[in-house]
Order: sequence, then C-alpha cells, then structure tokens
Amino acid sequence: MRIAIVKLSALGDIIHAMVGLQFIRQSNPGIEIDWIVEEKFSEILRHNSDLSRILTVNLQSIKLNKLKIFNEYLKIKSYANNHYDLVIDAQSLIKSSVVGKLLGGKVFGFDSASSRESFAAFFYDQKIACSYEKNTIDRNSYILSRPLGFEISPEQLFAKTPFLFYKNESAEIYEYFRANKKNVIFVVGSSWESKNYPKQKFLKIAKNLPINCLAVWGSEQEQAVAKWLENRAENIKAMPKMDLNSLKAAIAKSDLVIGNDTGPTHMAWALNRPSITIFGPTPVSRVYETEINRVIKSPSKINPYKLDKNDFSIKDIDENQIIEIANNLLEL
Repeated sequence: MRIAIVKLSALGDIIHAMVGLQFIRQSNPGIEIDWIVEEKFSEILRHNSDLSRILTVNLQSIKLNKLKIFNEYLKIKSYANNHYDLVIDAQSLIKSSVVGKLLGGKVFGFDSASSRESFAAFFYDQKIACSYEKNTIDRNSYILSRPLGFEISPEQLFAKTPFLFYKNESAEIYEYFRANKKNVIFVVGSSWESKNYPKQKFLKIAKNLPINCLAVWGSEQEQAVAKWLENRAENIKAMPKMDLNSLKAAIAKSDLVIGNDTGPTHMAWALNRPSITIFGPTPVSRVYETEINRVIKSPSKINPYKLDKNDFSIKDIDENQIIEIANNLLEL
C-alpha cells in the first residue's frame, strides 16, 4: 500500500502529526508513506526512516506572485503519478484539502464539524469526525490511523520512541554546551508577540538556576532578545543561527527546554527530552503533559475556534513557578 500524508505546516503541527508514523509502520510493516509539506518545514521530516518520500510544495510563494500557482499545480499533479491508494489530509484546511484532491486516490479528512475551515471537507471522499476541541496530538493520531483501520491509544503515545532525526549537524553548536553544568535551552520567540514570555522573566529564571542557558532564535527580532539576555547574565549565551537539522541536534543534547508554545519547544517532546512549555493565548490541549514534559498556563480562558492574539496574559505567569518546575526536572 502507498499513502500520502498532507500536513503542510507549521512546525509544531507537523511534529504533533509525525508521532503517528511509528505506529502506522508497526501496524502496516510494508506500507510506503509519502509526506507533502511546505518546503521551509521539510527538514523537520528528514532522516525519518518511516517515510518513503518527502515531497515539497511552496504554496507560500503564491502570496508574493500569483503566477506561481501554475508551477505549484503542475508539481502537485506530478506527485499524483505515484498512484496513491489513499491520501490523508491531516491538516483539514482548504489549501491542504485541494492538495489532497490533486494527488488522486481516495482522500480522507476531518468532517466539516471537526475542522477550523469547514469547507475543506467538500474535497474528501471519506470524512472523519473528531472534535476540534480535543487534544491536538490525539486528533492527529486519529486522522492518521483511522483510514488505515486501526487506532493509536494514549498509552502508545506516552510510550513513543523519539521520532526526530539529524545527520551532519553543525559542529559549532556543541561548543556552547558545558560538561560541568546542566544545559538548558530557552526558546524565546514564537509566531505571535502575545505568545512570548517576557525576556525579563527568562532572565530571572537564568539568574536563579545554576545552569548553562542557551537562547535559540529564528528571526532578527528573536536574535535581539537572545543577545539582550546574553548581555545581562554570565550564564546565558545566544546560540548561532541554526537550520532545523542542527536545532534538532541541539535540543537532543539539552537537559531541559523552556519555551513558548512553538515548534522548537515541541521538539523536546518529540525527542523525549524534558521541557516546560509556557502557554498564554493558546490551549494546553495542544500537547501531552508527561513526567518530563510539563506545561504552565496563564489564567485566561481560550476559545480554540478563535484565538485572541491580543491576549497577553502570558506575562502574568510567575517565573518562580517555572524555576520550581525546572529545579525538579533537573534534580538540582
């Protein structure tokens, strides 16, 4: 059997779906699995042996040049030559559902009541019901397993094996780690300003823990925050700019990741590394909380159907609570 999974973006969403690959492989050892993904996120999938092919699109380029739509259409249609037995749209947005339809084969996706963009269900041959308010990882696992005739249990997810892999990462990143101290990665940025924990509170966390802190960043704005932290505490260093391959390696080596609700923080869960994810305007149901993967949430109420980007309640989270959790996870 040959299947295609459509999950185009974003980094954290892709990670939360990737966990299903190992269980698909266990249930169907001879299956061939291709993944359709936005080019800028393709590296997160690289080196995973459960995947047969990683096939990229660049739909984001259409925003800058409408004529690019023809190139992307022809590219996706060429992928249909792989003759998929079934296609699973694990994203259930209108753009991902159109991609799934162009791939040919029988297309599965969430029904209209289970999707943020209900019209996406129009393109599916088989519609699957799963409440949009359910845990994101459970939803992804359900949409990936149900079309194949099995289900992934929470017990399996808690016992997962790490599923992010890297090769030939930058040797420079290891120069920032210390052998005589616990190494903690700070993820200081995210896609929205209101999802970002204040830099002043990250600074207090670092100053109150006997650790080596490494601030990672992906944009100039985030780099400025990392440098601001570095200039104010001897035990904080701003990491160099990293691609996703080297970022996976850095997180795999860390003793703890503390960060906002964003892709690099979720990598820690995927790699079975300890983490503290800080939530403000987004729901904690996006993640699994485990003995080593902890969450802390501001008191604001969340409507998962309409997130409030003007909810800055994350700034009210007491950094001392994070310090206490970190002490326990690091066994300091």
